[in-house]
Amino acid sequence: MSFLDPLALLGGLIAIPIILLYMLRLRRREVLVSSTFLWQQLLEDKEANTPWQRLRRNLLLLLQLIIVALLVLALARPFVTVPSFTGGQTAVLIDASASMNATDSEDGRTRFELAVEQARELVGTLGIGDQMMIIRVGAVPQVLVPFTESIVPLHEALDGIEAGNDGADWVSALTLAAGSSDSPDLRIIIISDGGIGEAASLPPIPGELVYLPVGISDNNLAITALATRELQDRPPQLFAQVTNYGGQDVEADIVLRIDGQLSAAEPIQVAAHSSVSLTLDDVLPPDFTTVEATLVNFSNADYLALDNSASAVHEGQTSRTVLVMTEGNLFLEQVLRSMPGIQAFQGNIEAGLPTRAFDLYIFDRWLPPALPEGDIFFINPPATTPLFTVGDVVGNTQNIIIKPNDPRTAFLDFSDVNILQFQQVQDSGWADVLISADGGPLLLAGVEDGRQVAVLTFALHESDLPLRVAWPVLMANLLQWFTPSNLIETPNGLAIGQALAIQPPVEADTIQIIAPDDTVYNLPVERETVIFDETFTAGIYQLRAMRAGEVLVEQPFSVNLFDEGESNIAPVMSELQIGEATVESTVEEEQGELEFWSYLAFFALLIMLVEWYLHHRRLRLPVAPLPTERKRATT
Repeated sequence: MSFLDPLALLGGLIAIPIILLYMLRLRRREVLVSSTFLWQQLLEDKEANTPWQRLRRNLLLLLQLIIVALLVLALARPFVTVPSFTGGQTAVLIDASASMNATDSEDGRTRFELAVEQARELVGTLGIGDQMMIIRVGAVPQVLVPFTESIVPLHEALDGIEAGNDGADWVSALTLAAGSSDSPDLRIIIISDGGIGEAASLPPIPGELVYLPVGISDNNLAITALATRELQDRPPQLFAQVTNYGGQDVEADIVLRIDGQLSAAEPIQVAAHSSVSLTLDDVLPPDFTTVEATLVNFSNADYLALDNSASAVHEGQTSRTVLVMTEGNLFLEQVLRSMPGIQAFQGNIEAGLPTRAFDLYIFDRWLPPALPEGDIFFINPPATTPLFTVGDVVGNTQNIIIKPNDPRTAFLDFSDVNILQFQQVQDSGWADVLISADGGPLLLAGVEDGRQVAVLTFALHESDLPLRVAWPVLMANLLQWFTPSNLIETPNGLAIGQALAIQPPVEADTIQIIAPDDTVYNLPVERETVIFDETFTAGIYQLRAMRAGEVLVEQPFSVNLFDEGESNIAPVMSELQIGEATVESTVEEEQGELEFWSYLAFFALLIMLVEWYLHHRRLRLPVAPLPTERKRATT
């Protein structure tokens, strides 16, 4: 043991005056007596007041000397020399990806817990003038503590850190660490199981790179794919893939739950470092919504539980109903049949509108006596309605202009479209002109009284639009815009941590999302697209578009790991390859200074409290009993 400030040991001389005070102090003590006969004690007091008397055993003196010794040692800052990775400026990067949740340690702790323990040891080796920063490397790297010489914030940051369920962006993390310092002696310490992904292709990183590996096993069985598909006139099929990333053959059961209810269990056997695929034809009912698969009953150890479950959503449940009222339009019927997620119904003009409500009404050269409450697409309307006014027929169809940067006209090209004539339609200010010619608007669309309305001002048979590629493109854009549509386009295949783009209905004011752990997120609808990025838990999410607390549209979606880089938990034990640099798992031996003055100061404070208590306890004087009490005691 050595001392960083050995001159502070001279403070031990304070013990000399303490001892002298005990040798010179008066030992007289006031005591209540019942008779002056006891005044003969004065003679003894005189003897006791003689200076330079012999020291007697005294607990308080012993405690005070111990306190002085501990405080003097603490001021001298004792330390022991230990191997150290720190020196100058050190950036510690802790892997917080999904694979760090593996429990392959001998005592059952996760790799992340072991990584945090290693980081604590590094903090303990900080020397005088050394600085350290800690970065949590997840999907979005996070600087927990910038460069600091104090170990207190470093330990506090390590107390609250947790591993995630997604991947790790090592490219951004290494760039962040390198850009946070201009020191020539920067050292970047990577604590990980070796899954650094795209960081292997990085250019040279300034400073010295050090790799501290964690993990010892590759045993992991994972569900790497789960999907459903519709078949013509047959029940839906379920496809699953299970991958064994370990070096031993594994037997397990895959358990299926349909809409939360236990449905089936299938035994599987997967050879080492291989995959098996399952196609099940008779387990899914035609009207199901969600399916969840779970691996259970492993024959060998499985150290990562996160990828033992997967889920999928039946996309067919989000189809939209469309009522077509027309005297006959083959082009319209064909394009609707080709659109996925559309259930088209042919109405009877003579019978009028049916009483059933539909998501979208298409009126082709026909109008009902009263407009329905749903969304409406008018094609060549024959008369004026409360939504617009129909004017004269115009033949000036030259110079067709399409509104740019609008999703309803995306990928739309009218350069080869010819139109004979169209009707002049004037709205009350609610519509956008999406396509126009010299004579006026050809296509209007907008929202009026909470419903979406579009007006095509010419008849399809008076143009060659149905013969052009623009026709299905236009219909696909409009049907996607009309509500209620799918709130999201890909209810399956969303990865953990991946942001989700939501297209809410126009009348919605809130998007509510219920996560698998029952956490509720309420997102205000302020733009055409709402972004949700809290997808850090695998499972089924419930997505709802709401207005004034009422659910307008509801759609589930699934989030899964499905990441080979995280499911393949085989640790890299020797070295990492980052660009052209080879990062060794060892480092040139250096010596660090491990101080423990804080422990000495703590024990000094504790003993000081004990000494204070004993001192005040001795000062308490005995209280003389009352005469009645003495009489009672004599009796």
